[in-house]
Amino acid sequence: MGAVRHLYVHVPFCAHRCGYCDFTTVTGHDDRHSAYVDALTRELDARGGVLADPPETVYLGGGTPSRLGPDLLGRLLDRLPRASRETTVECNPEDVDAALAALLAERGCRVSLGAQTFARPLLEVLERRTNPDGVRAAVGRLRAAGVPSLSLDLIYGIPGQSEADLARDLAVVEELAPDHVSAYELEAKPGTRFTVHYGAALAEQSERLERHMDLVIDLLGAGGYDWYEVASFARTPADRAVHNTAYWRGRDYLGLGIGAVSTVAGERRANGSKLAAYLDDPTGAPAVLETIDPDTARRERVMLGLRLADGIVLDGDLAPVIDPAGVERLVALGVARTDGGTLRLERRGRMLLHACVAEILG
Repeated sequence: MGAVRHLYVHVPFCAHRCGYCDFTTVTGHDDRHSAYVDALTRELDARGGVLADPPETVYLGGGTPSRLGPDLLGRLLDRLPRASRETTVECNPEDVDAALAALLAERGCRVSLGAQTFARPLLEVLERRTNPDGVRAAVGRLRAAGVPSLSLDLIYGIPGQSEADLARDLAVVEELAPDHVSAYELEAKPGTRFTVHYGAALAEQSERLERHMDLVIDLLGAGGYDWYEVASFARTPADRAVHNTAYWRGRDYLGLGIGAVSTVAGERRANGSKLAAYLDDPTGAPAVLETIDPDTARRERVMLGLRLADGIVLDGDLAPVIDPAGVERLVALGVARTDGGTLRLERRGRMLLHACVAEILG
C-alpha cells in the first residue's frame, strides 16, 4: 500500500443548487445514486493503491452525502477503507432521520451539519430548504443516536444579515453545544446567479465582514471554543477536524468522484465534472493534471499553514520561500509573533491573512 493518509470522497447530489454555490453538484438524478456508488468503488479499486492501510481520515463531502439515504450511504461506507482516526460525513438537516442518525453513530462518523443560519428569512436568501426547528431536530437525533462528534456550519455576511442576527445565531450554537463549529464568510463567486440578484447587498455586507468575524471569535471564545483555524472552532483539541487540518498542513490526499481533487507525490489531479462520463468511466482522463514544483508546494504550505493558530515552522524546508524581512515587518506591526522558530499570526494578522502571506513570501 501507499503512503497517502487522507481520502476525500465527493458525493455531488443535492435537492437544489443554491445560488451562491460553485461546487460540483448535481440536482435530480436520484435514480443514479446507486450507479454512482458503484463508480466510486471502481475508481477506488483503480487508484486506491496510493492510500496507507489504513488511512487516517476519510471525508465524504459534496454536494450532500446524506442525500444517498441510510441504505446507500451505508453501502458506500462499507466499500471505503476504515479510517484509523476520523471519518466525517457532511449532512443537511432535512436528511437526518432516525435511521440515518443510527447509521452514522454505528459507524462512528463525525457529522458536519450544514445549519448556515437560524434566521428563517436568511435561510430563504440562501435558498436553503431546512428551517431552524429542523436543525434543532437533526442535532437532537444525532445526539440521541450517539454520534461521537458533531460540527455545525455557519455562514455570515448573508445579504440582509445584521450583527444582531449573527449574535442570535451564535446564541443558538451555544444552546446546541456542538463539539466543533465552522464559521465562514459568504463567498458568492462572480457569475453565480446569487451575485446577480444580491450584488449591491453583498457589497454592503463586505463592509461588515470584519465586525462579523470579530463577533464570531468573541462569542464562540466566550462559549469555550478554541479558535484553532481562521474559520474553525473546537471545544477541545480532540474536537479539531483532523481531515481538514491535513489540508492546512499541506498533506497529500486522494480525491474520488466527479470534480474531486487529489494531491499525490507532487501532482495535482482534478476529475472531470460530468456525471454521465464518470459513470461510464470513473478512471478516465482527468480534467486537470498539474505538476507541483517544490517552491509552489512550499508557498501553498505557508498560505495554508498560517490559517492555523499553531502557525508554521520557519526553519527547514519552508525557508527558501520565506522573506525574513517580511516576517520582521509583521512582528513589528504586532500582527505576528515568532516563538522558538515558529511564526504565528496574532488575531489581527489572521483576520488579514492574505496580506500577511503576501508580505512574507519571498
